[in-house]
Amino acid sequence: MEKNNKNLNVPNLRFPEFSGEWDNGTLQSVATLSKGTGISKDQLSEEGQPCILYGELYTKYRSEIIDIIISKTDIDPKKLVTSQSNDVIIPCSGESAVDIATARCVKQSNILLGGDLNIIRLKGEHDGSFFAYQLNGRRKYDIAKVAQGVSVVHLYGEHLKGVKVNYPSAAEQKKISSLLALIDQRIETQKKIIEKYESLIRGLCQKLFCFDEYSTYYLGNICSITTGKLDANAMVMDGKYPFFTCAEEVFNIDNYAFDTEALLISGNGANLGYIHYFNGKFNAYQRTYVLDKFTIDINYIRLYLETFLKNRIEQEKNIGNTPYIVLGTLSKMKIRVPNIITQQKIVKTLSSLKEKLSNERLALVKYGEQKKYLLSNLFI
Repeated sequence: MEKNNKNLNVPNLRFPEFSGEWDNGTLQSVATLSKGTGISKDQLSEEGQPCILYGELYTKYRSEIIDIIISKTDIDPKKLVTSQSNDVIIPCSGESAVDIATARCVKQSNILLGGDLNIIRLKGEHDGSFFAYQLNGRRKYDIAKVAQGVSVVHLYGEHLKGVKVNYPSAAEQKKISSLLALIDQRIETQKKIIEKYESLIRGLCQKLFCFDEYSTYYLGNICSITTGKLDANAMVMDGKYPFFTCAEEVFNIDNYAFDTEALLISGNGANLGYIHYFNGKFNAYQRTYVLDKFTIDINYIRLYLETFLKNRIEQEKNIGNTPYIVLGTLSKMKIRVPNIITQQKIVKTLSSLKEKLSNERLALVKYGEQKKYLLSNLFI
């Protein structure tokens, strides 16, 4: 790819076989705008004609190109609106102006398009995938600006028709959308790799920690469990109230309450049950449990708690305005423990898999960043 002169009407990045400036116009000049017809969730069925509901653009269709249709309905299609291959669809309503700018290209004809869907039917040889990517990238905030409403945001053809678009020849449009589609495919493959690692780890944890011949202990009998001392006011940092803090993050506090290798467990709120390992000097918020002075491998206990603590909390947590778990419940949690050699083997196996999982998740983030970069630089 080549970088182009930013003074010309061309993108920052371009395939070398293409030249000349891009055309520009509005959505109304390159497409006809219409709307789908109502299909509700309770009208979906196992059999019938494929259909798309507007809410599925937020939940089921996460990339710009829709190749496989998930839902069906058996209602009479004569009264409904059907797609033509290459149509671009955008929701008519959503929770925010930015979220509503969610364009998808439908690659198949005769798909029933539900109500609350804007249909952008392109004229001539324009590539729907190219325009879906452009609308989700460079034009996303232009669309957000014309959306109407506060608590529920609405977006209709009248709002969309004036949105400006830039476009090259049909051949260049297809080349750009093909590249981005390959990245989307790689992202989906990466997600499946991550799901398989997660499934493998869950399965191994359920098996490796649960043999009958293991000894059983209360958590409070194999480590010391105390709580942090700092109240919320002492822990304010940039308006945040962390459940625990490592020494490097503490401002204006010179006397550290802890200097140890420990597991820290969030005892309440949205992060209830979150486990953090730290070795060194630190302070902790009042609702953070500090586990140290272990009589068995701390890494084994960390992996065990990461597997079973959330379920235990769900069974016994105190429910109120702020959910929390009490010290007694945590102390009485039963831990199944094998001999030290088995502990070490389990730690080695699961730690290796979790490291691989972490690397795969990082790769997914990188693919997302790559796509974001291309959406910003392949379009005007």
